[in-house]
Amino acid sequence: MKRLLLILTLALCGLSLHAQGFSTMRRNAEKLARVLYYVDNYYVDTLDMDRMIDKMIEGLMDQLDPHSAYIPRSEVEATNEQLEGSFEGVGIEYTMLTDTLIIQSVIAGGPAEAVGIHAGDRILAVDGEPIAGVGMKTNDIRNRLRGPKGTTVTVTVSRGELLQDFVIRRDKIPVESIDAAYNPEPGIVYIRLGRFAQRSAEEFLEALARTAPTRPDGIIIDLRGNGGGFMHVATILADMFLEKGQTIVRTEGGEIGQEDVATGLGLYKEGPLVLIVDENSASASEILAGALQDWDRAVIVGRRTFGKGLVQRQYKLPDGSEMRLTVARYHTPSGRVVQSPYQKGHRDAYYQQARQRYAHGESFSLDSIALPDSLKYKTLRLGRTVYGGGGILPDVFVPYDTTGINPFMIRVVSGGLLSEYSYDYIDKHRKELEVKDMAAFLKKWDKMGTEAMEGLLAYCREKGVEPEEGELEACEALLTTRLKALLARGALGNDGYWEVINREEDPAFQKALEVIKNWPEVF
Repeated sequence: MKRLLLILTLALCGLSLHAQGFSTMRRNAEKLARVLYYVDNYYVDTLDMDRMIDKMIEGLMDQLDPHSAYIPRSEVEATNEQLEGSFEGVGIEYTMLTDTLIIQSVIAGGPAEAVGIHAGDRILAVDGEPIAGVGMKTNDIRNRLRGPKGTTVTVTVSRGELLQDFVIRRDKIPVESIDAAYNPEPGIVYIRLGRFAQRSAEEFLEALARTAPTRPDGIIIDLRGNGGGFMHVATILADMFLEKGQTIVRTEGGEIGQEDVATGLGLYKEGPLVLIVDENSASASEILAGALQDWDRAVIVGRRTFGKGLVQRQYKLPDGSEMRLTVARYHTPSGRVVQSPYQKGHRDAYYQQARQRYAHGESFSLDSIALPDSLKYKTLRLGRTVYGGGGILPDVFVPYDTTGINPFMIRVVSGGLLSEYSYDYIDKHRKELEVKDMAAFLKKWDKMGTEAMEGLLAYCREKGVEPEEGELEACEALLTTRLKALLARGALGNDGYWEVINREEDPAFQKALEVIKNWPEVF
C-alpha cells in the first residue's frame, strides 16, 4: 500500500494544475489512498485488491457519460488491435460452432495461406492440445494461435475425412478495415468500411485504385454497422471529397477547441457519391456523413445514425490498463450537435435507445421521428433542411426490411445450422468452388443451387428443425440468398459475400445505386 501512496503522490506531482485544483486533487487522492490502505490491511477477509481497484475505476466511469470507459490490462491488446491495424499471429478469421473452430476466411498473403490452410477447415488442436469439444474459451484459443513474429505453431486440421498437421510460422497480420470493395456495375465503386482504423485511409485508396483504375463514375461508401474509431481518419476521408477551406468538423470542450478544414487536395471533389448508414453507424461515421451532407457533397441513404458526438482521448495507466475519457463534443459544419441526449450515470438506458427506436417504429417510418423546428439546420451550399438532435438523418430513408424473417428462418440462422451446413458444403465441393470472379461463381450456382438448398433443408430436418405450414414459402428466397452468399464467401472471400447480399437482398444498396445512376436529378 505504501507503493500505492507513492504512485498517487508522483501522479499528483506530474499534473499541471492551478493551486486550488491541485489542493482539492491532493486531498481526494489522500482520502482514496487511506480508504484503500484500511481495506487492504484491516478488512476481515482476504481481497483481490487489483480487482477491487478495477471495479472502483469502472464505477467512476459509470458515473460519467456513456462513452468514457476503463479498459483492464487483460483487454487492452484485443481492444486496440482493431484500430491500430495489426497483430502477430497466423492470419485467419474464424468462428466457433458447436464447440469447434471453423475458419471463415484466410488472410491473403498471410502465413496460414502460405501453408495451404483454406476457408472451411476445422482446427481441432493447437500444438497437440485439443481445442474442439473441450469448452475452451475464445480468448484462450486466440492466445494459443497468436504469438511473436517468427515463432511457430502446429495446428491439427480436419478437412473432410482428412486429418493433417500444419506448421505455421507466425507473422505480422494486418487488420483490414475494408470489409468489401468491388464494382456492382462498370465504373461504379462500392466500398464497405467496417471501422475507422489507423490505416483506413490508405486501405480506402488501395481499394479505390483496385476497383477504379481511372476516375470512377460513382462511389458508394457503406458505413452500416461502423461504430467509429479514430476521428482524424474520418477527417482524412472527408478531405478526399471536399473543396479547399470547407469545414469538416468542429470540436469543443474543456481546453480543447479546433476546426478541421479541407485542404483541397482531394481526389474526388465532384461526382456521384452516396453514403449508406444505419442505427449502428456512429462517431467517426457520423463525422464523415455529417460533413458530406452539410456541404451537399453526398447523398445519405438508409436510417438515422446512432448519435455519438463525443470525442474520447485514451490515457495509459501505470499497470498497462487504459482509460478512454470524453474530452470534447463535436459539431458538423452547419453547427449540428450529433450526440443523442443522455444522463450521466444512466449508461444502460442510453444504450437501449436503438431498441427503443425500433419499438417506436423509427426503423420502418420516417414519420415516427420527432423533428421539431428547433432542430432544423440548413446545408451550406444549397440550403436544404437537415436536422440535429442526435444522429444524422438520411436524405433518402430506407426502412428496415423484415421480408422473409419468420420463426423457421430465425431457428436456421441463429441456431447456427446455416453456417454449419455451408462450411460442410464448401468442404465437400472445394474444387467446384475454385472460381476467379462472380460471373464464374454464378454459373456454378446455377448448377448447384437447387441441390445445395435441398441439402440444407435435409440437414435442418436431421437436426430436428422443420418449418411450420407456410414458413418455408415465406422465407425460402431469403434463406437461398444467405446460403448463396456464404458459398460465395468461401469461393471469393468477403467481396463475394457482400456482392450477393447487396445484389439480391439489400434495398438500401439498391436505392444507393439508383441515386448514383440518377445523380443529375438529385441536387
